[in-house]
Amino acid sequence: MNQLKGKVAIVTGGSRGIGKAIAEAFARECATVIICGRKQDRLDPVADEINGAGSGGKVVPRACHVGKLEDLQQLVESAHQEFGKIDVLVNNAATNIAQGPAIEMDDTQFDKMVEVNLKSTYRLMRLVAPGMCDRGCGSIINIASIAGLRPQFHGLLYSMTKAALIMMTQSYALELGPKGVRVNAIAPGLIQTVLSEYYWKDESRYAQMLASQPIKHLGQPREIAEAALLLASDGGSYLTGQTLVIDGGRTLSSM
Repeated sequence: MNQLKGKVAIVTGGSRGIGKAIAEAFARECATVIICGRKQDRLDPVADEINGAGSGGKVVPRACHVGKLEDLQQLVESAHQEFGKIDVLVNNAATNIAQGPAIEMDDTQFDKMVEVNLKSTYRLMRLVAPGMCDRGCGSIINIASIAGLRPQFHGLLYSMTKAALIMMTQSYALELGPKGVRVNAIAPGLIQTVLSEYYWKDESRYAQMLASQPIKHLGQPREIAEAALLLASDGGSYLTGQTLVIDGGRTLSSM
């Protein structure tokens, strides 16, 4: 307990899945956690649930479309006005609307994937990082994917955006490290979320994926949240520019 006491965090895509699990872990460790998503009515029950659990922290729900610059600006401005600072930023919001053969992807799908998976992170980091640099401390955590390390079949645009996110993480880490700001990424494998239903709801597809994975269970959001907690806390003080692969061993070359 108390690993994040006095800290203020923003978690995008915080209404479900990995984002919700991270908010729960951060609140458990006494942080003030601003969760955002497009719809307020989906965020409010999550905040009520976590706050009602009696953790030492607090969850604050804020509607925000990460694809809109004005929404991101308002999110950051309101956080500074209400809490005075942002110590931790978790860029978790993502979409995967463009599965299929690479040659069948179109410009609309390309633009949407870049807008949500990549440009939103770029914009939020640009908005939040200066304040962290001024204070000489801060942690930014980008939720990538093993699809950013190895190409996902029929997943060109998802893999492309996640690969770019990993390089963005490294570039920011190189520049912001001397100013006291750590920037890391987490690359989950198959995690049981709505975003990955395509893979784990189909029994044959699920069995095929687990067959090449040493750890024989479906990853859970809390398993990603605990890694995010390490990166957000002082326990990760010597970690920057890294991509933590949490995939049950699926990317091991010998499998």
